[in-house]
Amino acid sequence: MVTARPLRADAQRNRDAILIAAREVFEADGVFASLDAIALRAGVGNATLYRNFPTRDDLLAAVIKGFFIRALTEADELSRTLPPGGALVEWLVRVSWGMRIWHDLPACLATAHHDDASPLRSANAPLVERVGVLLDTAKAAGEVAGEITADEVFELVLALSWGIDRFGDDEAKARRRTTMATAGIFAWEPQVCL
Repeated sequence: MVTARPLRADAQRNRDAILIAAREVFEADGVFASLDAIALRAGVGNATLYRNFPTRDDLLAAVIKGFFIRALTEADELSRTLPPGGALVEWLVRVSWGMRIWHDLPACLATAHHDDASPLRSANAPLVERVGVLLDTAKAAGEVAGEITADEVFELVLALSWGIDRFGDDEAKARRRTTMATAGIFAWEPQVCL
């Protein structure tokens, strides 16, 4: 088994500075902001940025890792404290709200969702898996139709998060939007169109 060598102290400082700068720039200008602007804000050269993060998706995956870890922790807590359907809906509300933080993040995550080569797909994977766990628990409790998949629910959350961003929802409006849209998960019956 090969283990990664720890970074030198100066290399670690550079990496940390890039992540902080990226978070700030993404918050101000969205996820398609200039990578040159991020390097400049971090006080490093472009080569240093690209040595640490070869692509925008690599950088974005590293920056959003903290949000994803918090989201997974929240899913565990909600599963312990709410009935299965309530835990699923509340978590979807929180994830939809959280992913809207940077302009165009939902679009990037949606694009990466079906791209096996994207670092964002592997970053998304734990969220999709957790949707599956919450969904399966709600199905077992008879609260959700068996035909609905974790991928479908995750794609719905991405679309909702995009809408929350685009329409400038505050947290209350985002909660209402997500609750209305996810209600179909619980009442869903396939319809045949003739």
